[in-house]
Amino acid sequence: QVQLVESGGGSVQAGGSLTLSCAGSGYTNSNYCLAWFRRAPGKEREAVATIYTSGDTTIYADSVKGRFTISRDYPNNMLYLQMNSLKPEDTAMYYCAAGGSDYCNLHSSLFGYWGQGTQVTVSS
Repeated sequence: QVQLVESGGGSVQAGGSLTLSCAGSGYTNSNYCLAWFRRAPGKEREAVATIYTSGDTTIYADSVKGRFTISRDYPNNMLYLQMNSLKPEDTAMYYCAAGGSDYCNLHSSLFGYWGQGTQVTVSS
């Protein structure tokens, strides 16, 4: 059973930066798509970025391209989201997700494992 635990959320002013971390365990092989999602109050869950465990290909939502960077430390089962130039509209609960797959995309149906979330609040 894959387990995911996020950390690194907090409050920051607009223009600032934060780095989220996700510690994973229980992976049975190297074929997983890893992702960050977010859900803002009153809005639907939104995919932010994905990366494959055994490759460097990344996919980003248009809303974060050029500002956020997803990365992973495969041997240590860690996933990261570096967030720069944060905006108030980035305020949300951020979730780490994993799905056993041979490919990655931004569709939540691909992901069967989810963390509990970490809150990011950006003030103007």
